[in-house]
Amino acid sequence: MLRSRTLVAAVVTATALAGTPALAAAPSGLTVDRTEKHQPIDGFGYSIAFQRSSLVHNLSEDKREEALDLLLDRETGAAPSILRLGIGSSATNPYDWMLSIQPTDPGGPTATPNYVWDGWDGGQVWYTKEARERGIDRFYADAWSAPAYMKDNGTDTNGGALCGLQGVTCASGDWREAYARYLVQYAKFYRQEGIRIDELGFTNEPDWTTSYASMRFTPAQAAEFLKVLGPIARRAGVDVACCDSFGWQQSDAYAQAIEADPEARRYLDVFTGHGYASPADRPLPTTARTWMSEWAPSSVADGWNAAWDSGKGTDGIALAERIHDTLALADSSAFIFWLGSSRGGTAALIQVDDANNAYQVSSRLYAFAAYSRFIRPRAVRIGVDGAPDGVKVSAYRNADGTEVVEILNTTNAAVRTGINLKRPTAYVTDSTRNLAEAPGAVSKRGPHTTIDLAPRSLTTLVSRHPGRG
Repeated sequence: MLRSRTLVAAVVTATALAGTPALAAAPSGLTVDRTEKHQPIDGFGYSIAFQRSSLVHNLSEDKREEALDLLLDRETGAAPSILRLGIGSSATNPYDWMLSIQPTDPGGPTATPNYVWDGWDGGQVWYTKEARERGIDRFYADAWSAPAYMKDNGTDTNGGALCGLQGVTCASGDWREAYARYLVQYAKFYRQEGIRIDELGFTNEPDWTTSYASMRFTPAQAAEFLKVLGPIARRAGVDVACCDSFGWQQSDAYAQAIEADPEARRYLDVFTGHGYASPADRPLPTTARTWMSEWAPSSVADGWNAAWDSGKGTDGIALAERIHDTLALADSSAFIFWLGSSRGGTAALIQVDDANNAYQVSSRLYAFAAYSRFIRPRAVRIGVDGAPDGVKVSAYRNADGTEVVEILNTTNAAVRTGINLKRPTAYVTDSTRNLAEAPGAVSKRGPHTTIDLAPRSLTTLVSRHPGRG
């Protein structure tokens, strides 16, 4: 939401809507400023790592197709345009991880690699092929850790660092180039399957140590490794992403280290960050395109919560607000949710109980889809002014000229406002509607279009007739 320009807007008198709380007064209408251009949009997505895609595969054929339509369909489902894959690092195969493509030490960093490939990759190969059939063609693969024998702590868990990085000396030698080739080989295996890996990441939350797969990089070490991986990946035709810090503001140090090193910056194609330790509420200090590459609310206290607005952090409206802030405040070109599907007390878009051949859908899926179905890759965020208090608004222009305005009413009152869109179609997501078309929300009053916003709702306006309403 931008307030920096004084623009002509329709003054709309608030009146009561039958069956809803009294309308809050809107002193002026919303004005889309098509001359004000912000970041390009690469898309929206989620992760299919940690064998969560296998849960969907384990359903019966009819249930599997239903779940896939919910998770992938462009018209009726979540409509992702990016999928994030996890690159396995373990020599074993616990349920929560995937096999490494090089499970054993070949005999040192300069020895001939003994790569292996099972064509399944924890269900991710199958899932990406299903996605391709539904028109999804951007895949971002990210490694949580290098294989254990490449690290100074001898395990793919509990942090540790890649041998050979500055300040990391190992008896086994310098594994930097071997790790870079390992990552690129992963992309080559997917190419054998007919899938192009577009972005390749070498680290996940390098500033956070966990009991599952993890590996540390300082900002200086991340810039150093970019200069090793970059030329190898570029020759293979794969872009490089970094650095997936566990917090958006914590990403600053990584961005600054890369920007200060022209050679490292040369090989960075996408700068990535997560939203756990701090939210995405401002742009990062980088000239690279930025992605919010992982966030999900904690489900520890809430458990499985399908509600739109129950006052919990796992609600659908909470996700809608997080997406808005990431795009409109942080200038991110992508929003990638943590998991599309998972099990138990998850905050994923859908919950899968493969043992009982069942699944449940959360309102988070429709919050996500309200953005992803209509704001498509190659869109550009444009300016919009005049939002009433408690209403968050962002606007986008797709490559085909379609304009999309997302209006999130966070208040408990209905709001009426004008907007300079021609004949928009309205879709409403709230406690009773899941991205439902709502023709009654739009009306013409004189030369202006009027929008009625339900309390605690997300209204998505789609106009195929750009211009003043």
